[in-house]
Amino acid sequence: MQIEIIRNVAEWAALAREWNALLEGSHLRVPFLTYEFQRAWWDHLGGGEWDNAELNILVGRDADGKAIGIAPLFRVKNDEGEWVLHFIGTHEISDFLDFIVRPQNHAMFLQAVIEALSSDTSWNRLDLFNLLDTSQTTEVLSSLTVETDWDFKVETLQSSPYIPVPSTFDNYIASLDSKQAHELRRKMRRAAKNPVTISTEIVRDQKLLEDALQDFFRLMCQEADKDRFLTQSMRAQMQALAQAGSEAGWLQLFFLKAGNKRIAGYLNFDFDSCVWAYNAGFDNDYAELSPGWLIMAEMMRWCIDHGRKIFDFMRGGEEYKYRFGGTDRFVQRVTITRFS
Repeated sequence: MQIEIIRNVAEWAALAREWNALLEGSHLRVPFLTYEFQRAWWDHLGGGEWDNAELNILVGRDADGKAIGIAPLFRVKNDEGEWVLHFIGTHEISDFLDFIVRPQNHAMFLQAVIEALSSDTSWNRLDLFNLLDTSQTTEVLSSLTVETDWDFKVETLQSSPYIPVPSTFDNYIASLDSKQAHELRRKMRRAAKNPVTISTEIVRDQKLLEDALQDFFRLMCQEADKDRFLTQSMRAQMQALAQAGSEAGWLQLFFLKAGNKRIAGYLNFDFDSCVWAYNAGFDNDYAELSPGWLIMAEMMRWCIDHGRKIFDFMRGGEEYKYRFGGTDRFVQRVTITRFS
């Protein structure tokens, strides 16, 4: 296998079609690994999370020149003056990251990557965040470094709950704890009797995107932590990600409305038969309507009606995710340090 190294955005852009085609059959298909998401992240470097970063993408090609694996990496100098390789997207903005490679080529490609990195003296550490614990990448990398003088470490970072979408909404309600199910039904009945009509809205149209995003940011900023998170740089980053998702067809801005006013919103990615809940915001003035409960019920109803398989809460073990039926799994961090 030949390893090609991409270090500038022009060469990377030329790879876009191959990139997404390879992702179609990859062992992990997530929106964070699409060319569109990765490029939008790179253009803003995680909303200012990184600076002075350098592309270091490794592409594995077979004898016919066909791409069979991509290591989407970048290089940055840490506070100790060491050069570290990370996944593009690391680590606050992208919930799940990994190598892009088909299952049958997984071990072979990672071996080629490790061999290529062995002869490359421009890095000191490979620091890979947000690998799902279901990925074989951790096990393969561990086995490949056994006979080297490199130090291999893996740590669990946080839980990432998800809901397998049932066949009917009644089945979903029945899957919940009886107290939670009763409370959800009660809140839905109360909303149905509200003097102002409660409805939902999904925004995908690029022409409506800017206005909808500003409304979404308004909802996010009702929470103090999210208000601090939404710096000017982070707003630009999120707008770029939303625009990329809209152009690629997998953005879903899901709103709950009271009359014409948006009172709750989720910025989701509707990708690969799954809905990935990226961020949310709620209007405090409408707390008595329990908009968080109502929008969650409506998103699950939408997933069921449209044949989605998974509703993914992604990273974070917040208690509400489990009340609404979340099943646990975890993301990990793999660190490989070389000593020569």
